[in-house]
Amino acid sequence: MAALIPLASLAAEGASCTAASTEKKLAGAAKNSFMKKCEKDAAATCDAAAVEKKIFGAAKNSFTKKCVKDAVG
Repeated sequence: MAALIPLASLAAEGASCTAASTEKKLAGAAKNSFMKKCEKDAAATCDAAAVEKKIFGAAKNSFTKKCVKDAVG
């Protein structure tokens, strides 16, 4: 769960994975690796948020998809 906190703080600040990669001046394989990990972390965080909000089934899938899209942005 501790690994999810940095992404949650990014989301709280309004920064996205794309913005974070740009800020870190990542390119090529480093950017791809960062984006893949960031998207995976976002999916885990969004799934946890859906469970916390008691969202299940198709609504959970929709919520998670939008949440990850917003986080990766």
